[in-house]
Amino acid sequence: MTDALTNANTSAERYLAIWNETDATRRRALIAASWTEAATYIDPLMRGKGHEQINSLVEAVQNRFPGFRFELIGTADGYGNNLRFSWGLGPENGEALIKGTDFAELEDGKLKSVRGFIDQLPEAA
Repeated sequence: MTDALTNANTSAERYLAIWNETDATRRRALIAASWTEAATYIDPLMRGKGHEQINSLVEAVQNRFPGFRFELIGTADGYGNNLRFSWGLGPENGEALIKGTDFAELEDGKLKSVRGFIDQLPEAA
């Protein structure tokens, strides 16, 4: 695996770890270490800017889907400061019920912006 793919996978896994972290103190530390101060997140359902709003988005998803976990689907892809990866969200050790693809821009190795797209969303969600 090339360095670019290794770095892309590492960045994607680090990003998903934030969405899976239920301890607020650890999650805030992960966000501070992985996102720039003025980072933005946007998808069809929500948006946020800065560490506190991004943390609030993660908490909202965790509250809506308790016990669900994000997992990387396939291999992340990256070049330069650009990152693309697909993810699944579902019960731990279960099938992903919600799937999406995110496109991120990095700055000095940290997430500067993430634009998410929902690929599969059941009506009940």
